Amino acid sequence: MRTREHGKIDGQVVQQPRRFYDGGTLPRDGHPGEPPDPGADPRIVLERHAEEGVETFALERRLAYLDRHVGELLVPADHDFRTDLTSVPALFTWLVPKTGAHLPAALLHDALVGGRVDPASYVATEGHVVDRVRADRIFRDAMADTGTGVIRRWIVWTAVTVATIFVGRDVPWSRAKHWSYRVAAGVTIVAILYIGYSATSDLFDRSWPAAVDVPWMGERSWWVEVLGGLSGAIVLPLALSLLWGRLRMAGAIAGVMLAVLLHVTVGLAMIGASYIALERLARRSPLLAWTLAGLVVVAALVTFAAVSFG
Repeated sequence: MRTREHGKIDGQVVQQPRRFYDGGTLPRDGHPGEPPDPGADPRIVLERHAEEGVETFALERRLAYLDRHVGELLVPADHDFRTDLTSVPALFTWLVPKTGAHLPAALLHDALVGGRVDPASYVATEGHVVDRVRADRIFRDAMADTGTGVIRRWIVWTAVTVATIFVGRDVPWSRAKHWSYRVAAGVTIVAILYIGYSATSDLFDRSWPAAVDVPWMGERSWWVEVLGGLSGAIVLPLALSLLWGRLRMAGAIAGVMLAVLLHVTVGLAMIGASYIALERLARRSPLLAWTLAGLVVVAALVTFAAVSFG
């Protein structure tokens, strides 16, 4: 049976873009500011700041969101609020870009949770206190309201949930429960990294130090081993997610993403690290950088000739 409650059908959030609207402005220099206007589209006006080489942004206008459970939320609550837009490592911007349809939800979440040292910056007009776990849920629902794809919003929610587990403040869990989530996440990450290491050793038929045999791959054709490895990258994280208790959905998504994208991530990390090293070398010693570039070109020409005509 299909039911509709709080903007949901069968437990799934129904997109309602009008839940985001213009939040007005904060008081400034003796002026009272503008009140929120539920009838106006949200206006995201950003002022760029570069503080100690770190790019952040201030919101010149407030953003308003009508949550299904806590009511109206206005962000930010003060002029000192800063955001880095969507907080995603550079390695994963191909999967979740810094901006896009999800940007209003990302700005809302940044204000609800604050930073490592900065406090949260929001006003809940109905007086509710938004803890970190509730903020993560609001983020997921808000992404749905902006039209963010189902897969992307669950991936992003998983990422912020893992961050909440490890570094989150103001969580509604007991100390024991919080540590149980941390242990479950830690065990999942370590187990998947070790199994991925062993599976790679098995795929290339090498006996790497401390690697174990992976029975779902074994001594088979390479494509059968790849299929077996992919199946293991799905089945094992799903089993490990049971350790996460009520957060098992986040555990399942995080585990499968880590296992499936492990080699891609390592490759991107190596490329990124090489780029950063070359940038620093070019800045500090241009002559050495040009010499290295020349050697790479010569080596490429020699290899090309040897392979093509040898």
